[in-house]
Amino acid sequence: MLDYAQARRLMVDCQLRTFDVNDVAVLDAFDTIPRERFVPQGREDFAYIDQTLRLGGAEGDARFLPAPMVLARLIQALSIRPGARVLDVGAGYGYAAALMSRLGAAVVALETVPDLAAGARERLAGTAEVVEGPLQAGLKDKGPYDAILIAGRVEVRPQALLDQLKDGGRLACVLGRERAAKATLFVRAGDAFGARPLFDASLPGLSAFAAEAAFSF
Repeated sequence: MLDYAQARRLMVDCQLRTFDVNDVAVLDAFDTIPRERFVPQGREDFAYIDQTLRLGGAEGDARFLPAPMVLARLIQALSIRPGARVLDVGAGYGYAAALMSRLGAAVVALETVPDLAAGARERLAGTAEVVEGPLQAGLKDKGPYDAILIAGRVEVRPQALLDQLKDGGRLACVLGRERAAKATLFVRAGDAFGARPLFDASLPGLSAFAAEAAFSF
């Protein structure tokens, strides 16, 4: 049987620290939260590999757990501090929500797939609120948010979510088409939103944020 505590330590030392994850609180969260609890049953031994893992959902709208180094860089970019209000979009089984709760945030996890939402409630055990609803709409009534994480690739600017940020709030996602996608950080300043690419990243797309197919002759 795999020693999960050792696997977590190796993940932190060999995947995160070598990929410019240097926030001590973020590293501690990844070293503490048992990633193996947030993957499908029978897939626990694959939880710590340096790859994206499929969680569930229908073809064309599946949910995936981002590779550790991608997720860690996205969360680090959000600069989450204790007391922050955070929205986790496409929460899956709630791993990112658990990490951000560990950072001291009040987290709302948004998921569309009923089985995954139910699994997140069980795994988070009250440490974060889990809500079922359309990802692209966010949860305006529970905002505004200091930080929003989108746990999948988006092809279009997530404006409805950006509008739910507080002034100075941050949104992190992977933005773009397939191989051209980049991890991107948006920061709100009044009614304006700055965007800064962080690094090249590959994640499966979320259908809720897919671009409309262009018409061609």
